[in-house]
Amino acid sequence: MYDDEELRAIREAKADWEAETLGPAMDASDERRERFATVSNLDVDRLYTPLDVADTDYETDLGFPGEEPYTRGVYPTMYRGRQWTMRQFAGFGTAEETNERFHYLIDEGQTGLSTAFDMPTLMGLDSDAAMADGEVGKEGVAVDTLEDMARLFDGIDLAEVSTSFTINPSAPVIYAMYLALADRREVPREQLRGTLQNDMFKEFIAQKEWVVGPEPSLKLVTDVIEFASRETPRFKPVSVSGYHIREAGATAVEELAFTLADGFAYVEDCLARGLGVDDFAPQLSFFFNAHNAIFEEVAKFRAARRIYARVMEEWYDAEAPASKQLKFHTQTAGQSLTAQQPLNNVVRVTIQALAGVLGGTQSLHTNSFDEALALPSEEAVRVALRTQQIIAEESGAADIVDPLGGSFAVEALTDEIEQKAMDHIAHIREELGDGSMRDGVLAGIEQGYFQRAIQDSAYEYQQRVEREGELVVGVNAYTVEEEPESELLRVDEAVQERQRERLQAVKARRDDGAVKRALDAVRKRVVADENVMPAVVDAVKVESTMGEIMSVFESEYGSYRK
Repeated sequence: MYDDEELRAIREAKADWEAETLGPAMDASDERRERFATVSNLDVDRLYTPLDVADTDYETDLGFPGEEPYTRGVYPTMYRGRQWTMRQFAGFGTAEETNERFHYLIDEGQTGLSTAFDMPTLMGLDSDAAMADGEVGKEGVAVDTLEDMARLFDGIDLAEVSTSFTINPSAPVIYAMYLALADRREVPREQLRGTLQNDMFKEFIAQKEWVVGPEPSLKLVTDVIEFASRETPRFKPVSVSGYHIREAGATAVEELAFTLADGFAYVEDCLARGLGVDDFAPQLSFFFNAHNAIFEEVAKFRAARRIYARVMEEWYDAEAPASKQLKFHTQTAGQSLTAQQPLNNVVRVTIQALAGVLGGTQSLHTNSFDEALALPSEEAVRVALRTQQIIAEESGAADIVDPLGGSFAVEALTDEIEQKAMDHIAHIREELGDGSMRDGVLAGIEQGYFQRAIQDSAYEYQQRVEREGELVVGVNAYTVEEEPESELLRVDEAVQERQRERLQAVKARRDDGAVKRALDAVRKRVVADENVMPAVVDAVKVESTMGEIMSVFESEYGSYRK
């Protein structure tokens, strides 16, 4: 964007500034610290100028919103046309309790639901399983049967609401229950909107929730993508999730690289099944973390769009614009929340949410200030939602498309993050996968490549905190004596018994013969290596339980231990 003569003049002017203005200031007073860096430990320069973006080609590298390479956004008008979907993670206790929270959030102005499940449901266990003891309803809602799903969405129009389901090993069953509920209510499947997380690669890499091994897990993910491309075209069948990779300790670069690698691996598996890239790719979605280093985060989101557009076209022959547009949900960084001085978390969440908006997210969840202590209270959830609403309505951040585009600092960081992420992606594809991203991700999981990288980054960050090279307000700086927080949400211990009684009532009234036939049909599809989703939908309709269906997968594919 600059000619050589202009760059030469800027270079000379910068040298004069350093000698005549900066130098005397540095002699008179030291800067606050010797080195400045992002949360991910990327060096940050004192000043950025056109010299840092001299190689940028506007049309190739930036372009315009809604056009390739989508660096500046996937839609021409972005939030001037439609605000991002505002979601708050909700789920605890029974389906009725979570349904009450859903209605509360909708009444407060939330525009999309986001469902948290308890650990037994996440792991594909029924509430009456021995391993579920003490965990039912504790960190999310318990869902054992289609009846629980019906209670969860009582009074909510499935044709109007967009619903996100944060669930992975048992995602095919939850998706089947949602479809079965829509069928019961005579809501056309093509009207359903929402997102199923259903990202098993990130489970093996970071979050560690699985039932069967990586390859059969991949097969089930692809089953859902294939089925959704035909049955629910407005529903996202997978949300490729860097969020949990970052929460486990990865840097921003590693989060971006490993997430995109996982996404490209899913693309390759779908292509191997014979699906056309433009038939399924528009339904793929992504999920990123927003941390405290605001410019690093904005640059990460912009680099993500640019990498995705180029790779989808050059590697996978995508032609439809929607196949090359990376659309993503953002959640503020849970790992950054502190139990000390929890109201400080309101400020952290605001900065992180602003980064997501400035970076062009399509959907946003803001954490509640008390989440380092317990499940969020109603007051904390309302403050978190109001944070988004104030950014949307009062800050002006939503009025300009890609408002930080053209910033020398942000453009330089975007280029740096893109290059570093592509180095990781190339290593996974070429070195680990011998030219296949799918094989590279599977090899990286089995060899511990991802886990070691995240572990090293997490350790390095913690060392910086302990050496006070990384200041955390209220933890290793500006500390105060505090009284324990008393107004916290607590799940009644009686929830487990009520849920188990409810499950037993379903089992007592249902047609056991129909259940056996339905589970046998699921098993036959597994053995025949066919798409399991039609049989799973039929199974939940005759009141087969979560645990019963997941047991079929486990018995045929085998349990996974690592």
